[in-house]
Amino acid sequence: MTPHAAPDPQAGAAVKAADRAHVFHSWSAQGLIDPLAVAGAGGSYFWDYDGNRYLDFTSGLVFTNIGYQHPRVVAAIQEQAGKLATFAPAFAVDVRSEAARLIAERTPGDLDKIFFTNGGAEAVENAVRMARLHTGRTKVLSAYRSYHGATSTAINLTGDPRRWPSDTASAGVVRFWAPFLYRSPFHATTEAEECARALQHLEDTIAFEGPATIAAIVLETIPGTAGIMTPPPGYLPGVREICDRYGIVFVLDEVMAGFGRTGAWFAADHFGVVPDLMTFAKGVNSGYVPLGGVAISAEIAATFDKRPYPGGLTYSGHPLACAAAVATLRVMEEEKVVEHAAHIGETVLGPGLRELAERHPSVGEVRGTGVFWALDLVKNKETREPLVPYNAAGEANAPMAAFAAAAKKHGLWPFVNMNRTHAVPACNVSEAEAREGLAALDAALSVADEHTV
Repeated sequence: MTPHAAPDPQAGAAVKAADRAHVFHSWSAQGLIDPLAVAGAGGSYFWDYDGNRYLDFTSGLVFTNIGYQHPRVVAAIQEQAGKLATFAPAFAVDVRSEAARLIAERTPGDLDKIFFTNGGAEAVENAVRMARLHTGRTKVLSAYRSYHGATSTAINLTGDPRRWPSDTASAGVVRFWAPFLYRSPFHATTEAEECARALQHLEDTIAFEGPATIAAIVLETIPGTAGIMTPPPGYLPGVREICDRYGIVFVLDEVMAGFGRTGAWFAADHFGVVPDLMTFAKGVNSGYVPLGGVAISAEIAATFDKRPYPGGLTYSGHPLACAAAVATLRVMEEEKVVEHAAHIGETVLGPGLRELAERHPSVGEVRGTGVFWALDLVKNKETREPLVPYNAAGEANAPMAAFAAAAKKHGLWPFVNMNRTHAVPACNVSEAEAREGLAALDAALSVADEHTV
């Protein structure tokens, strides 16, 4: 592995010491972590102070959609800092207006008004608030196997174990099972069965909760951290029809799946469905400066024409973040990044991952599209028993820890969650880089294979 700077272990040790003395890390037992000290990054790679370079198959936290340090985006941030580094959100600012215009041009349907936030969780918070105020109802339905953010309402909406320590059961959230044929909660054997049974289950949930009490249904268009489970054909249009029938606001969470990740501007484009509200963040500016938002339909926007919207953020539409978004969207358009993501998925990642599944007994299923893929790792392909138990930790998680260590040893930084590894590189990852990642996964999966039966 060739570093992009001369190794400097002493500097790395100083960075690590300061981190351990003062930085409180998210989702971590502070005394049990050993964060890597990063010296730099560029494109699809980052490197440490010891001279090790890693191909990033996580895109940060699935947000560096155009890779690290794209020169045009860096230059746009620098230029904006020299022109107008910050300004309050109540004013019309050119770069804020342009970012909103460019986003609205790409969102489906009439989602033409943009409310800016600092990230995805705040976007979900405000989308739910808008839905509740628009309908005058309180309950919100969300799916198990989902993640919507770590703020108060967003974490209550979340359907994975990160919710448990903060779940006060006071946010008016009701959960249901979304479709997932590989581990079907409906005992389905085909996509058509899974779709029909999942929609009936949702209908039943609504009936027993009371349609007139439900403000919104919130779904990740394609669930991300929970496993990249692409919904079967007809499911999202079916949810749209149910929402229309009962006057329920349909919210799609595109925080992770949006802006090229799935080989389309938004994952909703694959299904021909238009939500009432759509949340976004991450890829909107490749994470260079924190930015998120809600794209709002004309009907919901009209609710607040004469009635003040009771929400706001000091840094809503921050000029530096919006400058990064404008530059990112222009780069994606001019460099055909969305089309490239689709091409890489169809010709390299998809075929390559499926070929790995044929050779490795630890790979139960390959799922995904574009540069948004998951490998479901199992102990046994026939029984589909996960390689590690649900929410495993410590010794119970040893097989996945060994897999991750092997990937890093071969120069790949993997995205690992529960019994899965995700292949989520930058949307502009090159064919050679994607194949390099597949080779490293091949080697690491041999370690996972040792734990199969």
